[in-house]
Amino acid sequence: MTPRARPYVVLSCAMSLDGYLDDATDERLVLSNSEDLDRVDAMRAGCDAILVGANTIRRDNPRLLVRAQARREQRAENGLSPQPAKVAIFGHGDVDPESRFFTDGDTDKIVYCATKTAGRNRTRLGDRAEVVDGGEPVDLELALEDLAARGVGRLLVEGGSTVHTMFLTAGLVDELHLVVAPFFVGDGRAPRFVGDGQFPWHRGNRATMVDVRRMDDVVLLRYALSDRFEA
Repeated sequence: MTPRARPYVVLSCAMSLDGYLDDATDERLVLSNSEDLDRVDAMRAGCDAILVGANTIRRDNPRLLVRAQARREQRAENGLSPQPAKVAIFGHGDVDPESRFFTDGDTDKIVYCATKTAGRNRTRLGDRAEVVDGGEPVDLELALEDLAARGVGRLLVEGGSTVHTMFLTAGLVDELHLVVAPFFVGDGRAPRFVGDGQFPWHRGNRATMVDVRRMDDVVLLRYALSDRFEA
């Protein structure tokens, strides 16, 4: 059987030394630094779409935009939209249509949601995003196949924990970028990098580390997770 076409998937996140993406307060925890934020901006500029989960939109209210004007201009010169498309995975909850994911940036916004909530989300989001019935529960492989059909060749996955776990346990990540901040969170109420699950990489099948980079007080760990890895 011919494998389904799908984008090249890069999963990127920053975490504490004890593996947390945030703390348990209402204020967003800054794990990265200016050098790493610029690296992420360059990664965004080099991708066709950026994907997050509903919880990340609720918790962080991210804009998911390329910040550097020069990078936006370079994309335009290459015949691309100045901003990558934004993609979200919804389960059964609601997300505020006034979130910056929807209101900021003149680019396509696509939401793959569970079948039971597709109609409700179409009504709730209106013309803020295209809502796609992703199955019950959302089928990531079908979502990736649909993105490939839309011309998405490179996808950047930016969180959060539930989405990380879904992509990694399904073996749908080609490249993993982990930035580690030099402190602990130490609070079990906070979201972790991943949740429980059966992952393809374990003590009998180790992931391949391809790069380690120090950026001031944080470190980037880069892993190849598939035979599609692009050096």
